[in-house]
Amino acid sequence: MFERRLRRRNPVLGEASEGAIRAPSEIVVRVHVRVPATSANLGPGFDALGLALALYNDVEASEADGVTVTVEGEGAGHLPVGADNIVALGVRLAFEAAGRSFKGVALRCINRIPLGRGLGSSAAAWVGGLVVGDALSGGSLARDELLALAARAEGHPDNVCAALLGGLTVSAAAADGGITAIALPVPDDLAWVVLVPTISASTTETRAVLPASVAHADAVFNVQRVALLLAGLQAKRNDALAAALDDRLHQPYRRALFPWMESVADAARRAGALGCVLSGAGPSLLALVAGDGAAVAHAMEAALRTAGVEGRARAYALDTAGATVVTSRAYPPAGPSR
Repeated sequence: MFERRLRRRNPVLGEASEGAIRAPSEIVVRVHVRVPATSANLGPGFDALGLALALYNDVEASEADGVTVTVEGEGAGHLPVGADNIVALGVRLAFEAAGRSFKGVALRCINRIPLGRGLGSSAAAWVGGLVVGDALSGGSLARDELLALAARAEGHPDNVCAALLGGLTVSAAAADGGITAIALPVPDDLAWVVLVPTISASTTETRAVLPASVAHADAVFNVQRVALLLAGLQAKRNDALAAALDDRLHQPYRRALFPWMESVADAARRAGALGCVLSGAGPSLLALVAGDGAAVAHAMEAALRTAGVEGRARAYALDTAGATVVTSRAYPPAGPSR
């Protein structure tokens, strides 16, 4: 179960971490949760594939009367600091799903995931809030419940599944709102180079350019590529990945918003990338590299600058843990911390 997996990583909780519901004297009142950035789609896997990256937001929380939020790092001075903050909404949602009365929460959000760049900042906020709320309310929510709540709140499952589970995830939503998700192993000799432009884009804007329907041939094209991508990664067939990262469902339409996308992707491939795609809905780009990604990162930055836009590229490791309860403190304490 997801909640048990989170607690086993938590050295503070000790043996009590294995219980799904704590006794009143063991109720968690302060938690620290870490959530990874995510890149969705990976080219052809529109609204189905997600990848967790080793770039993290941290949330520190304790139960309180009313809601207070402090934001540090990305979004400081711009994100809501009251009950309408997404992390706070996620905490409330978890309490309600657990059947617990929600009185309030004091949140400290340390954000490192850029906002509006296609790296799952809103998914990290929802997941962080839900995991915090689950921990504070007794940890009674199963993994599938958390997945369904996060996907419903976010509007699609790809980013939230990767943020919850870590690794490369494949997800599908059922008509009843249930989510089926599987985290797959990925070769550890691959580098994931992310170019983050200084400009941002809203999901509403990037989805508005997509057509209501696509040609049957384009659907077949993407089914073939996403199958080849997953098979190529599992078989460690790097030679198959260049063709596998192609797409006809969303990137051709989003090029109108990011006219420099092709020139940057071409520069990445010339520098040795196996492929280069939009990260989620953009504007960030994600390049897949066998080995060190430094040369590809430099080439992407230079190509973007030539197009008149500034940005920074760097290689990230794959996060395999997903959302994690880093520390948790019970009140009243049952003795010295372990």
